[in-house]
Amino acid sequence: MNHTFNPTILREYDIRGVIGKTLGADDARAIGRSFGSMLRRSGGKLAPAGEKTVAVGYDGRVSSPTLEHALVEGLSASGCNVVRIGLGATPMLYYAEASSEEIDGGIQITGSHNPPDYNGFKMVLEGRPFFGSDIQELGVVAATGDWTDGIGAVSQRDILNDYVERLLDGLNGIESAALSELKVGWDAGNGAAGPALEALAAQLPGEHHLLFTDIDGHFPNHHPDPTVEANLTDLRALVAEKKLDFGVAFDGDGDRIGAIDGEGRVIWGDQLLMIFAEDLLKTRPNATIIADVKASRALFDHVAAHGGDPLMWKTGHSLIKSKMKETGSPLAGEMSGHIFFADTYYGFDDALYAGVRILAAAARLGKSVTELKSAMPDMINTPEMRFQVDESRKFSAITEVTERLTTNPGPEVEEVNATDGVRVNTKDGWWLLRASNTQDVLVARAESDTEAGLERLMAQIDEQLALSGLERGESVGH
Repeated sequence: MNHTFNPTILREYDIRGVIGKTLGADDARAIGRSFGSMLRRSGGKLAPAGEKTVAVGYDGRVSSPTLEHALVEGLSASGCNVVRIGLGATPMLYYAEASSEEIDGGIQITGSHNPPDYNGFKMVLEGRPFFGSDIQELGVVAATGDWTDGIGAVSQRDILNDYVERLLDGLNGIESAALSELKVGWDAGNGAAGPALEALAAQLPGEHHLLFTDIDGHFPNHHPDPTVEANLTDLRALVAEKKLDFGVAFDGDGDRIGAIDGEGRVIWGDQLLMIFAEDLLKTRPNATIIADVKASRALFDHVAAHGGDPLMWKTGHSLIKSKMKETGSPLAGEMSGHIFFADTYYGFDDALYAGVRILAAAARLGKSVTELKSAMPDMINTPEMRFQVDESRKFSAITEVTERLTTNPGPEVEEVNATDGVRVNTKDGWWLLRASNTQDVLVARAESDTEAGLERLMAQIDEQLALSGLERGESVGH
């Protein structure tokens, strides 16, 4: 027996496809069988059947229960025990794996922020993210049928209350009186974070107004991607109507956060990280704070100004988590809204916990979220621009641009950073060009202090693309 996956679903950070077209129950069963076999063989020695345990959770998509059933079958047939934690947010699955010594791995069935007909799998193996070469190896194990055999025990566990209690620990050391006047709006977007959010808000000090906490895989109110400003319209209206201090929104599986202040201004991922870093560095001076290459220069300057060591790293939640472990960083984040706390938490991306930490930061810093946002410099930047290129050209084009700018940078170039793609500093600001790890697109972004400076930066991007025989076409979605 063996199984061959559609090659498009084995992505860099997870497995994801379109139900009925590139992904189905047979794939889920093979993923369970292959992941379980890899887990039993990890460390170079085959663990006896029933010795390794995998936690399994799933999001609110219509296809998720079917995939979960097949995944559990595959895991059990590999000889792994399975703990089913049921319907919930991805970070609840991560919590189950991180907080229990008996659980050796975890798989969450989720389509994240993709349209309703998508679904997929996010995985963690023995406390580390399972991505990149791990996912490619899983494909090989399935294709060759190199599976272990056994009959693992299957059990169920309700961890929602334990998880919510752990989220509330984010307020430890803060007097409830400092939070009792806060008024906050929350938008679950009909995603998987809804039930945990309801339980959390019921125990938080202050006044809390919730939107769309009913899980609905059709996402009837708006698409659950808080990095797209149009999806924050309902939250913005709620904050204005109720005169709230700020608002928080989640993506479909609850691992990415979006936020607005009391005036309805978006607080982007790197700006949230500025708030969290200022708070954390009061007790962790000199700490390494990691952000991805798409983050604003203002963030790196802010971290340094408050006594931290800013580190620019590659985009991708699995890559960031791995770098945190390597450097001992207590805090990291991405423009996409993945925020990672490892100071008094586990180091995985949890939007619900990040929401709690906004309350904590505002209380400890003695400033409202609106004041914290207002204090940030007004940088002029583009949104993330994504445009189609042929898969065979996307990485080679970035290599060409990097080589040109390092061998013959020109007078306007001050620094070239090739950590992930190419990020170029000039007197006008900076611009970025990188290849997506998950799609046949190039990603561009630029930031300046002035509109004229931004135009010059965009002209440099266009010039480099033209030299590689490409052009910046119409931006495409995620």
